[in-house]
Amino acid sequence: MDIATPSPDHILPATTDITPRSTVLLKRASTTDVQTPLAQQPLLRNRLTGLLPVHPEQQLLTTVGIYPDGTDNIAAVILMFDYCDVLDGQHQNRETVGMASSTHEASASALGYTFQAQLALLELLRGQEDRPDGAISLELHDDVAWEEDGRPVELLQVKHHIRSVRSLGDKDDDVWRTIQSWMDTHAPGDEYGPMLTLITTQETRPGTAMAALKAPNPAPAQALDLLIAAAQESKAKETKDARAAFLALQPAQRAVFVQRMRVIDGSPSIDDLDAQVRVKLRAALPDGHADSFMRQLWAWWYEQTVEMLQKRHTSVSVTRLMQRISRIRDDYTYDRLPTLVDREDFPQEAETELADACFVHQLRWVGASRQLNKAMVDYYRAYTQTVAWLEDDLVGLDELARFEDNLADEWQREFDWMLDDLGEDATDREQEQAGKALLRKTLDQTRYRIREAYDEAFFSRGKHHELADRGRVGWHPDFEERVKNLIRAAHA
Repeated sequence: MDIATPSPDHILPATTDITPRSTVLLKRASTTDVQTPLAQQPLLRNRLTGLLPVHPEQQLLTTVGIYPDGTDNIAAVILMFDYCDVLDGQHQNRETVGMASSTHEASASALGYTFQAQLALLELLRGQEDRPDGAISLELHDDVAWEEDGRPVELLQVKHHIRSVRSLGDKDDDVWRTIQSWMDTHAPGDEYGPMLTLITTQETRPGTAMAALKAPNPAPAQALDLLIAAAQESKAKETKDARAAFLALQPAQRAVFVQRMRVIDGSPSIDDLDAQVRVKLRAALPDGHADSFMRQLWAWWYEQTVEMLQKRHTSVSVTRLMQRISRIRDDYTYDRLPTLVDREDFPQEAETELADACFVHQLRWVGASRQLNKAMVDYYRAYTQTVAWLEDDLVGLDELARFEDNLADEWQREFDWMLDDLGEDATDREQEQAGKALLRKTLDQTRYRIREAYDEAFFSRGKHHELADRGRVGWHPDFEERVKNLIRAAHA
């Protein structure tokens, strides 16, 4: 696949109004397929391209979806469109994707930010027992932070490396960038300050301060001596300022500073985080529908991530997460179904594509032109959701057929009453008005549901429009002949 490397100007488009477009992608992309090349997923590839028309596809994939070996990977794409837009406006001075000068760097940065967001969800799940009243924030106090009563109690610096075989040593950039960040944001000598945790996918090098600070049994006194030695011995220009600032601290400040530090090495990589989250959720995952459940949870979490980055809310609590998990889980009981397609998932181009659909003509025949857009949205949502349910084995074809038969039977009874009331000599105007009244009455009925406790009105309305699109139901008294004329015209 021939993809040109974009210039830095194209990597992070500035925007002031972010919508979670990646959520749409997540709802349709199986978590088991995130490592599949996009070239082998044409529908997903087309949907991805359509989500961001302002970006040429080649630049998009180069920016956030290419591993060093050239595999175009959807994992880095899922969140980064929204994430990078927001970070571009907030962190122009940081070494982010916008400063990348190569495909490798752009991909690594994109994966790093995605990893940061996904790790935050795993942290929340890990903390449900130890910190039931806690909350997680992103890019507020640090990369990730634990809060209690709005106060940061632990700052997490998150470092992700792709297939790294190199261990983490005391003179490495990651170490001193982390230390600089902590010195910049909180008083190093504050003994009551938040805990400071470095989480990295690398393994710490034996005999280093990083190894000495490993949880759960850190040795801060030993780590302090080793960090001072590393700061004095290193000649790296990139870490010069951070090392100088660290050495300029008073000895008591340095001791307190290091006392608050800990290191978690060998963290699961981005490829493994979904599996780790599933382990934490094993009691909640619905039997046979784990993939669908996880898609819904990740979609919701990425929406929270974007909202936190935009400061619409500052954090997500353990309580709120567990409530969302419980709500999603409830959708997988025998009498319910999950809603997988929302109103905002309706793509703009679908309105043009559906403009000549049979069900749209049927609405026009009874003078319901003001209802066209709403009908298109209902139709799209019901159709797309039906496909998703079938793909995930959440419903069977026989169950869908029974539901459609019930809708058609109920419509037929009302249609016959309408014809009886009209009589043989009804004017065109009277027929149109009667058809509109039938349409309204039919779409308002919720007597039949595909599942007893699934009461989303859009699904029933959308399925009625599906049936009308097939010519199985209609609103105008003469709809059958008109549908036949449409078909003849199309064939001609």
